[in-house]
Amino acid sequence: MTSITKPPVRHPSSRTNALGLTLRDYEGAMSTLCAGCGHDSVTAALIQAGWEMALEPHRVGKMSGIGCSSKTTAYFMKQSHGFNSVHGRMPSVTSGAAAANRSLTYIGISGDGDSLSIGLGQLSHAIRRNVNMLYVLENNGVYGLTKGQFSASADIGSTSKKGEANEQAPIDPVLLALTLGATFVARSFSGDKKQLVPILKAGIAHRGFAVVDVISPCVSFNDHEGSTKSYAFTREQSVEAVSADFVPIQRAITVPETDEEVRVVQLHDGGSVRLRSTSPEYDPTDREHAYAYVRACQARQETATGLLFVDDGGREMHDMMRTVPTPLIDIPYEKLCPGKAALEALMQRYR
Repeated sequence: MTSITKPPVRHPSSRTNALGLTLRDYEGAMSTLCAGCGHDSVTAALIQAGWEMALEPHRVGKMSGIGCSSKTTAYFMKQSHGFNSVHGRMPSVTSGAAAANRSLTYIGISGDGDSLSIGLGQLSHAIRRNVNMLYVLENNGVYGLTKGQFSASADIGSTSKKGEANEQAPIDPVLLALTLGATFVARSFSGDKKQLVPILKAGIAHRGFAVVDVISPCVSFNDHEGSTKSYAFTREQSVEAVSADFVPIQRAITVPETDEEVRVVQLHDGGSVRLRSTSPEYDPTDREHAYAYVRACQARQETATGLLFVDDGGREMHDMMRTVPTPLIDIPYEKLCPGKAALEALMQRYR
């Protein structure tokens, strides 16, 4: 059994959003993950973000691959569309879905095993295409479904539950995304809902590929002393680069009274991300600086969190491919298949 249906009970005094929906309306089935799994905290943050943004559940496409992380899509927005792909293929499937129907909001859920091993090529090309989607990578450093083997994100020196030390260099999804040209890159911690929720909201509103790497400890196989993906290690070593506060378009943008330098980045939909740098020299719109900052934190055995980079001027996949705005399902058949004469005329252009 992968999920248990929740009883349809709602308190009459529950708060509602702009659509008249409560938080319960953004929930899914009951989780069957291990008690204390960081992935359930990510689910709670996604539910909160969807509710606060008043997303229409039936206008959301939830995409996933294989692994503990990919069970997350069953646990939020039960009224939305969903597709559980084969191992590592979620980015490509989402690329196709987005190409066919750009009117949906796509939320992809993956893990370090699904994304950074068998799915590494798929992820890389989705970033290159700048597919318009939120890509949440629930990162615990192990293969939780197959008893805790090290994944490609495991740090050198991190020990397994049995005491074995990892000797292979890790693939850092944040550095990978920055290198490949991702236009929105962030990292957070499943145990920091205050930071994670606004990052998810900003990623959903961003026009382009938004990567959010979430350190999400595996309580069964990677939450022990010696693990660099445990709750204790992440809480002690995380260093917030930039705190992000998403401001929806319907609300006036207000800047709090503070001595900190504030930078406002406008998004295509009219909303914005308000950035507050914790250090005066940090510039979240400078890709090279973001890369160097993450590397410097690694050298100090620290984890850089927050909104690390954003570029709202890049072209997303539909701009580059010059696709039509109408979903393919809504285009009349005679336009989709204009006949042999039209095909012959098209082929003549390439002869």
